[in-house]
Amino acid sequence: MAFPFYRQLDAMDCGPTCLRMISKHYGKTYTLNTLRSTTKYSREGVSLLGISRAAENIGFRTMGAVLTLDKIVNEEVPLPCIAHWDQNHFVVLHKVKKDKIFIADPGKSLITYTSEEFKRHWVSTQKNGTPQGIILLLEPTPKFYEEEGETETKIGLHKLYQYLTTYKALIIQLVLGLLVGSLLQLIFPFLTKSIVDIGINTKNINFIYLVLAGQLMLALGQTSLDFIRGWIFLHIGTRIRLSILTDFLVKLMKLPLSFFDTKMMGDIMQRMNDHNRIEAFLTNSTLNVLFSLISLLVFGSVLLMYSLPIFSVFIIGSILYAAWVILFLRHRKKLDYKRFQIATQNQNNIIQLISGIHEIKMNDCSTQKLWEWERVQARFFKFNTQSLALNQNQQVGAFFINQGKNIFTIFLAAKGVVDGSLTLGEMLAIQYIIGQLNGPIEQLIQFMQVTQDAKLSLDRLNDIHEVPDEEPHHKTFVHYLPEHRDIQINKLSFAYPGAGNVTVLKDISLTIPEGKTTAIVGASGSGKTTLLKLLLKVYDPDSGGISVGELQFNNISHQFWRKHCGVVMQEGFIFSDSIARNIAVGEELIDPDRLAHAVKVANIQQFIEDAPLGYNTKIGSEGNGISQGQKQRILIARSVYKNPNYIFFDEATSALDANNEKVIMENLDNFFEGRTVVVVAHRLSTVRHADQIIVLNRGEIVERGTHDDLVGNRGYYYELVRNQLELGN
Repeated sequence: MAFPFYRQLDAMDCGPTCLRMISKHYGKTYTLNTLRSTTKYSREGVSLLGISRAAENIGFRTMGAVLTLDKIVNEEVPLPCIAHWDQNHFVVLHKVKKDKIFIADPGKSLITYTSEEFKRHWVSTQKNGTPQGIILLLEPTPKFYEEEGETETKIGLHKLYQYLTTYKALIIQLVLGLLVGSLLQLIFPFLTKSIVDIGINTKNINFIYLVLAGQLMLALGQTSLDFIRGWIFLHIGTRIRLSILTDFLVKLMKLPLSFFDTKMMGDIMQRMNDHNRIEAFLTNSTLNVLFSLISLLVFGSVLLMYSLPIFSVFIIGSILYAAWVILFLRHRKKLDYKRFQIATQNQNNIIQLISGIHEIKMNDCSTQKLWEWERVQARFFKFNTQSLALNQNQQVGAFFINQGKNIFTIFLAAKGVVDGSLTLGEMLAIQYIIGQLNGPIEQLIQFMQVTQDAKLSLDRLNDIHEVPDEEPHHKTFVHYLPEHRDIQINKLSFAYPGAGNVTVLKDISLTIPEGKTTAIVGASGSGKTTLLKLLLKVYDPDSGGISVGELQFNNISHQFWRKHCGVVMQEGFIFSDSIARNIAVGEELIDPDRLAHAVKVANIQQFIEDAPLGYNTKIGSEGNGISQGQKQRILIARSVYKNPNYIFFDEATSALDANNEKVIMENLDNFFEGRTVVVVAHRLSTVRHADQIIVLNRGEIVERGTHDDLVGNRGYYYELVRNQLELGN
């Protein structure tokens, strides 16, 4: 039995995919997203430690080892196991036979290596002159067999056809049009036969005029049908493309924010491009194949009526043609995965080059960045040469099969005329029919390739659609705030995804009182921003919990909670839109009074008055550039306009000059009254009036109290602010 093989969908998926293959080998199915989660998958991929922990979580016994190849060959280790490959990849070593090593490479396929070839990829160190490599040994325990595993719930091609059911009336019109078009085309060979056998043989020019006039009218009718069909195709195609893409974007909007920390922008963009292939499959390919089948049925029947030998040659030649193309589908599949990975890298590089152009120019690293881009283009060129070679090999074989079929059918038809079994008109009609049949055969074979492309694209889209929503349907979330709204944090700990990552927050317990201002301070890397992200439900804590009054935090709807939160984060985003729309995001009708109030609190009136179109001035990536200070003030105005119950500021005034900061902080003090506020700041002058100050150091609370109390203690907080506030000794 062949070893089960899965291909990695992302460049960083090799670890979870290897574990998925081994689980399937032992009879259990796990989805890639489940294994990603348990391996602590991050944007950098996973470590061997992460794979080990995930394997133990689903019931394997694991052990990492540094071994020689001899120990593996001599069956001293259980197989399959996971091997560390080329120092940056993981593969499954599933069988050893004499000098052959059998590998399941999730980035390629099932491959057989010689011992020397295997060592070139696997060996990472030497001991006493003997080359060694790293492997992870896995053996199932009773727990593994007790687990039920999972059921894969992929969107199949059959479900895609549900998009077509909305347009039944148009599709019926198309099918009727195709039938009429085929019948019109069917008349042409008979007219050609009648011109030769009757008009020319009897030298009746009037009859020829009449038949030609009929052909002209039929051609006009067929052209009209083609025009109508084109408009219907455009209408259906556009609607379906929008429906598929909208469903994808809706799904993206439902995903947890933490998901986007592990995905590259280029990867998501390439998945969006995959929708074009699915739309092409559903519309042009699927509907055209209907036309092809009707044409094959109609013209094939006529060809069979004229000559059984010619019909048989045509069918056999077409089957050989299809078989030849099918031989190349597996290679096309491999190339498509490679194309996606290279295209993703290319997209990421282009996004980085454009968005980072200022830093590139300022640091004079344009040459290095261009080299990086050129290296990706070199990989693209290599891929294109492989793709071209594959296509040319396929086309050469297809050309000879097709031409051989056509020449042989012409020979049989000509021989039939010579033998007297066919008339000259019938021979010309047969040639016309074969010409009409070649097109549908081509379309049917192209349909196989388009179907393969759609399946590959669908696999990548399923990777997104299988990610659990931020608010799963099976769980009920509350959409109200309790009467008492203190935020309680109890023994909370958290580490970012990635096995072996240090714990950022350790056993944090504190109360954020309702209607008060709580400041969180500490050195860089102490966990301040991370705590804010947990309070905004970007991540879930690894242990411990958060509650709002009597409500558990994880039971509150994410959307509802954020609706009541005003947020200014360090990485706040300015949209390519007007100033007014950037402040009043998410609202169709802007309240002018709230807008004016928000602008006043953020002290940004002068900037708006000086802007060319005032509130309607476009800013952001496609509008006027703005400074960091202006950006921060717009973000502050955005949170004020929202009029929230809770406010979370992360270095919200770090880019402001002292005068602007003083004015804005005075305005905010009034705005903060009666609201629950959490402020993270390095510039400690902005938090000295907070009702309580929480001091973090390496993820732990080391002090808490008011500014005066903490300064009086002359502890960690005092050391932080001494130089900033010139407290002296």
